[in-house]
Amino acid sequence: MGQYIKGQFKRSIYQNNTGYTIGLFKVNEASDDKLIDYVGRTITFTGYFHELNDQDNYIFYGKLVNHDKYGEQFQVDSYERCKPEEKDAIIEFLTSGLFKGIGEKKAQAIVDVLGKDTLKIILENPDNLILIPGITKSNIEVLHTKLKEYEASYEIILYLGNLGFSTKDSMLIYNFYRGKTQEVIEEDIYQLIKDINDITFKKIDQIALRSGLEKDALIRIKAATIYIMNEVSNTYGHSYYYYDEIFSLLPRVLGVSIISEQFDEAISSLKEDVDIIVKDDKYYLRDMYEAEALIVRRFNLLKRKEDNEAKKLDEKIKEIEEFFQIHYNEDQLMAIKNSYTKNFLIITGGPGTGKTTIMKAITELYRQMNKLSYEALMEKVALLAPTGRAAKRMTETTMLRASTIHRFLKWQKETNKFQVNEYNKSKVEFVIIDEASMIDTYLMASLLKGLSVNCKIVMVGDDHQLPSVGPGQVLHDLIESEKLKVVELKQLYRQGKDSNIISLAYDIRKGKINREIFNKEEDLTFINCPNSQVIPNIVEIATTYKDLSYKNFQILAPMYKGITGIDAINEKVQTIFNPKDKLKREHRIGEVIFREADKVIQLTNMPDDNVYNGDIGLIDLIEVNPKKEILIDFDSNVVKYTPSNFANFRLAYAISIHKAQGSEFEVVILPIVKQYNKMLYRKLVYTAVTRAKKKLYLIGDLDALDIAVNNTIADIRRTTIKEFLINGIN
Repeated sequence: MGQYIKGQFKRSIYQNNTGYTIGLFKVNEASDDKLIDYVGRTITFTGYFHELNDQDNYIFYGKLVNHDKYGEQFQVDSYERCKPEEKDAIIEFLTSGLFKGIGEKKAQAIVDVLGKDTLKIILENPDNLILIPGITKSNIEVLHTKLKEYEASYEIILYLGNLGFSTKDSMLIYNFYRGKTQEVIEEDIYQLIKDINDITFKKIDQIALRSGLEKDALIRIKAATIYIMNEVSNTYGHSYYYYDEIFSLLPRVLGVSIISEQFDEAISSLKEDVDIIVKDDKYYLRDMYEAEALIVRRFNLLKRKEDNEAKKLDEKIKEIEEFFQIHYNEDQLMAIKNSYTKNFLIITGGPGTGKTTIMKAITELYRQMNKLSYEALMEKVALLAPTGRAAKRMTETTMLRASTIHRFLKWQKETNKFQVNEYNKSKVEFVIIDEASMIDTYLMASLLKGLSVNCKIVMVGDDHQLPSVGPGQVLHDLIESEKLKVVELKQLYRQGKDSNIISLAYDIRKGKINREIFNKEEDLTFINCPNSQVIPNIVEIATTYKDLSYKNFQILAPMYKGITGIDAINEKVQTIFNPKDKLKREHRIGEVIFREADKVIQLTNMPDDNVYNGDIGLIDLIEVNPKKEILIDFDSNVVKYTPSNFANFRLAYAISIHKAQGSEFEVVILPIVKQYNKMLYRKLVYTAVTRAKKKLYLIGDLDALDIAVNNTIADIRRTTIKEFLINGIN
């Protein structure tokens, strides 16, 4: 048999179109002493593979080799997927969390003694557990009681496990379909993707193919079509596609070519089921079409409503100016007035034009005109932003409570649904949304569903920044339609020696850089250097700011990998801001060492813990023994992490520009080199530059900056909100 390793595929590092793959593999079992040191660790592997996934266990056969450049690797000659044995499925079921106090060790002991009839034996005579080492009376009671509750289900769960579903997924599936589980799966296993959150096409497709489904089966072509439209929407931000685009991608997903007649049959069936909508040769996912239509209809409705009466409006604004000791310019006055008189308004403008400043005036004007206390104001007005950082900035500026849109809508992570929705609407009467360029089509539609049709809305944002991560370009389309009331703020407030950052931002918007602006004043520095010197320069500059608050200093970069990527920068800069110290505990997660006092960023929304994607905090405590826990402090909100969600954060000395959107920092370092390739485009660099308030360092190649400024291809998204506003909805 030779050498082998058994375990889980983690991820690909490189893959070409012939199937040659370099990747990482978590080793659980090894064939000999040469490989035994890798058990419990990750090893790099190479070889040719048809498919790999992170759900199954694999055995890789081959040999350990030493590469001159990359060190030890496992060279795979052949491989096989490990079929789950019935005993394995029972152990996974017993350790699924249903049976309190039963861990893997106890489950293994039970199955070793009782065998494949374990569950049946426990149900019929639980006293058989008494002689098993480590099993307590409490364990026996829990096992028997819970198994009786699940007596009707465990056979189905074992059936699902044998198909290849994890116990977690099996429980989700059973709890949704109950007694109809097997019937649904046998009729159309891809139905699970529609009905259950977290059940993905790739997971279902692998199981379907292993169960004998033909590669060109109609149900598979239909599911692959929906999968392609979703994936491409999330990658490129489009809301619709054309026939040929979808058809050309199908062979890559299906692993087999199909003829147009087969695709036509799938499309016809999807249209009949209203899973897709076709208008003027544009192919939409139903949810996307309905979201765009909802947005257009709601804003048209608000636009048609009569303006609110505004007696003594100018008088009130004068009083507010005196109260806040500020003088608003004409554009700002226009925005403040229209925020009260209009039922829908967009306020836009570049950095330094006072967008954030006037939100304070807008809320105060609404309070005074409606004779509200501050407590009553917060019941009638909602200040919202797409990210936690942007919401905090709103709170700091207005001195009023602000929230993320997800929190306002009471998002439930488990179901991926909002509790505030069309059936349970919010009672607020006025909503102000900051950083509106970040709102995608689905989120905007969800927000509108949760608001009364009479709720006033003000959207504030800079359309020249990055569009939303999700599909669509809502703010851009609304402004470009010229059908809705928009006030653009044009007058700059940051002038003089500290305004070169602003000047650079406006140059980027226009698509032309004046190179003489760099190193002219202290606020804007460009360091020209080759790739190999980018990180050394970052480290040198970072050293001068190591005593600055973690909230005020930030390195931004477009991508994670490469010699100038985020991961490489974090590894080096960590040694400056938080070097190894015997007084600080640390813990390795994957390839990264985290230690107490490290700066980290949250990668997902965790509403139950009041922490959201993009929030930045410091590791407060690392507890490795007897239990693995990491406590992270997000502005005095201390959140506990366990191994199940360690993947929800990463080091944040350097972060992506996308993650920084909605935030501002006193000092920003931005590496910019040609090797960033496709990530060099205008809106990305503009967004990065506008994150800096007082000092901006650019490090790398000025030609790379020129390339980015002249690249607007990434800005193009195909959407129809603008078209629907201008021409109406078919």
